[in-house]
Formats: sequence, C-alpha cells, structure tokens
Amino acid sequence: MVNPKTTSSTTSILKSAKKARIEEPPKKLTASRIKGSPKPTSKSRSKQPLHEVQPVPVSAKSKGKQKAEVELQSEEKNDTSIPAFPRTFKVIAGSYEKLLYGLEGSTSFSSDSDSGSENKLTFDLKPIFIFPAHVSCIKTVAASPNGGKWLATGSSDEIIKVWDLRRKKEIGGLMHHEGSITSLFFPSRSHLISASEDGTLCLFHARDWAVLRILKGHKARVNSVAVHPSGKVALSVGKDRTLRMWDLMRGKGVASTKLGKEGEVVRWSTDGSLFIVQTGSSIDIYNTAMSLLHTINHPSRIQDITFCAPVGSKEEILLVGAEDKKVSVYTVPSSVDQEPDPLNPPKVIAEMIGHSSRIKAIQTLTIALPPSPTSNRSSTTIMSSVSSDGKIHVYDLFDLSSLVKEKDGSKTVTVVEIQPVAVYDTKGTRLTCLALADGEVTSIPVVARNGKRKRGQSEDEDSSELDEDEGEEDEWAGVQDEETDAEEGEEEEEEEEEAEEA
Repeated sequence: MVNPKTTSSTTSILKSAKKARIEEPPKKLTASRIKGSPKPTSKSRSKQPLHEVQPVPVSAKSKGKQKAEVELQSEEKNDTSIPAFPRTFKVIAGSYEKLLYGLEGSTSFSSDSDSGSENKLTFDLKPIFIFPAHVSCIKTVAASPNGGKWLATGSSDEIIKVWDLRRKKEIGGLMHHEGSITSLFFPSRSHLISASEDGTLCLFHARDWAVLRILKGHKARVNSVAVHPSGKVALSVGKDRTLRMWDLMRGKGVASTKLGKEGEVVRWSTDGSLFIVQTGSSIDIYNTAMSLLHTINHPSRIQDITFCAPVGSKEEILLVGAEDKKVSVYTVPSSVDQEPDPLNPPKVIAEMIGHSSRIKAIQTLTIALPPSPTSNRSSTTIMSSVSSDGKIHVYDLFDLSSLVKEKDGSKTVTVVEIQPVAVYDTKGTRLTCLALADGEVTSIPVVARNGKRKRGQSEDEDSSELDEDEGEEDEWAGVQDEETDAEEGEEEEEEEEEAEEA
C-alpha cells in the first residue's frame, strides 16, 4: 500500500490575553493575531527552531535558569510534581448556533436510600459559561492535556480562537488558514496542530503562539489529523483520498499512500501501536507497518471515533459514535498482533445509550475519585458525548474493564447497555464538537522563586498551577519589553482586576 522507499523511514520515525471575559460575549470579532506571533512568511518560518517541537524536556534560557518542561503524558505520570488525574473535569461543547458551552463536572460518594447503598458514586454537571464564541458554526474544539489551561476553537469563519480556561478569558485569534478549520489537537501542553479546508496543517507553539511549521501536501480539504503518542509523527486524511504522514521533528511530510476513498477521521491507539481510518460506516484498523488488520462495517454512518484504555484494563477498546443514536464499544486487536486475524474480529461488547439523535462527538478522560471509607476505587475513566438532540452525556467506563477481560476466548458476547451517569440539556442546540479538560488537580504545591507560596492561593489552588506557568512568564518577559506603553497599561489593569478577584 505504501512506497517501499518510505516504509523504512516511516518505521524508524515511529520508533525513535487579554480581551473579552468568557462570561460575556465579545462585542466584536477579534481578527488580530495574538501578541508575539510573527506573520507566517516563508522567511520567518525557515528560521523557526524545529527542536521546539520535540516532545522531550527542553531548557528555557530566560534569566539564566534552566526549567524542564514535560511534554509526554508518560513522562508526566512519572513526575510527582504533576498530577496523575484531575479531581474534577470540564466539558466544552460547540454548536451550529455559534454557542460555546462550558460545564464543570465533579464526583462524590453518597448513600442511596432506594437501594440502601452507602457507596453510590454520583456525577454532577454545572454550567460555568455559555456564550457566542464565533461568527459562524463551531466545527472543532480542543483542550490542552495534563493540567494545561488552553482551549482552542475552530470555526467556519476560518479563525482559531484561543482561550485561557483558568481565567475564563479570550487570548486572541489565529488567522493562518484560508478555509474552515476542520480539526484541532494539542499533542502536548505547549503545542497545537490544526487542519483546514485550505489543504494545510499548522503547528503552533503555545508559549507565544508562533507558527512553527505550515505543512503542505494535501491537494484538497484536510478532514482530520492525529498525533502519535510520542509526539514525533502525525497522520492526516482528506478529500484527496490520501493518508499522509508528517515528521514533526523536521516539519515535513515523509510518506503518503492512496486510500481509494476519502478518509474522514484518523486516530492513533493510546499506545501508538495501531491506528484507524474511518470512512462513512467503515473502519480500517492498521498496524505501524501499514498492514490492514481488520475492517469494521458499522450498521450506521459514523460521526466520531476514539481509542480508550479504561482504568483497570490493559486492553484497549474502540468507541464509535454514529447516527444510530448510541456509542458502540468494540474490542480491538492486541498490540502484539501484527498480522490480520480473521478468526478474531473486533466485537461489540457494550453500547452507550440515552441519546435521541445522532452522536456528533465523543471524548474520554481519566479522573481521580474522592476518598470513600467503603470503596477502594481511586480513579475511573469517563466518556462524554454530544448529540444533535442538544444533550451532553457523561458515562462511567469503570465496568468495561471486566467486559474486556470476559471477551477473550469467547465467540459470543452479550452486549451490555450502559446508561449515562450525568446529563445536561442545552434545550435544542445542535451540538457539533466536544472536548474534555482537566479541572481541579492533585499535586504538590508550587513554590514561588522566593520560597513562599504564591500570594492569595491555598494549597489546593497551588496544586493546579504547574511549572509551565512560571516558564511562560519568563518567555513572555522578553515580549513584554517590546510592547507599547498602552499595552503595558492594559497588563497593569488586568493584574489589578485579578488581585481584586483574589
């Protein structure tokens, strides 16, 4: 399927703010670039340091101090200063009506008088903002992972809006595409990649929102982009019926293959050993050697799809949201299976039900649970879905771990129906896209440079501030020196407002 000259290359790569508050809609659309972002000229792009794209600890030289920034999720889990799982979560959904919905989710253990249980896990969704974010339909939304604070929204108005979720503020608009924004993804807290109908992909640095690279190669609209868990490689599919691979270390395309059909969604598995390409109602599962392992023919047209490894299970599952008004849970080949196995095809083991119209988008997130004297559960994996029926659902995937174990060696599987644990009704809004973001997190307090806790923060509030923020302040210092007196005045006013709020 792929040019032999590119296969070895592919395999080796795989191995190896200050504008409107979110509570209030902006009076007019902000069309300017974010401060500090250079114009995307070919000259400026050629001078961009590509080492900034590497998902490994890098050094920030400002003020002569070295600071390590953790890019990969696997590295973050090994760093005790970074939370493993958030205690709360945020659900952000976009819509055809240009509205952006923000919900905060939390969990608690309580007694159930009906069943007599004293260990019932309950989920609660509370709206925190609802406002018109664009002048046209919102098509995609993404949140920075692992305690990050950024939210990016893409629209048919060809603008990427960037928001600070912690301060609930709009940072600005990125206007580097000449077509509708089709896909947004944060491969790390410090990088954002976008895809557009103009046939290009853009890689941004989230410190100053500079364009590190504009990736060209598709001959038509790009429908979806997915970054490998290592952060070094990305895949994209589009209307030109090709699958393209991008080396993010060098900022260029390294391989492409004709699919013979228009790929609508591409996704990597959580361990990076598999990827899928979805078209209409079919799903093709590939390994990293570009061998087709399985083809799933779903009973209805698919709208969104994602891999997930629920808490308590070593096996991955495939979540498929479609026009049949439910999310189907498929088993997937093991990461050690490098050859097609027609005798062990993917099976549906569960269905997430409750929606009355087609599923438009799905997302998963692992969260920490509050302590309970009668429960040994410390964490769980949740899935959120949005539908054309205007409802946002949250499902608890904890019980799926036992279902995945039972499917091994079984030719017949009883499909289990799972009801949502929390529902929010937007009253008829046509929801289009979804993102899950970390909320309150558990980590060691961040100590300021003078050895004291940051002013106005409790231990819990300190825990949500990561070293990343201090690094951002250092790098922005050089940009602030070049700002005008008027901009410095805006900075002072903003600091005064934040001090009053604290």
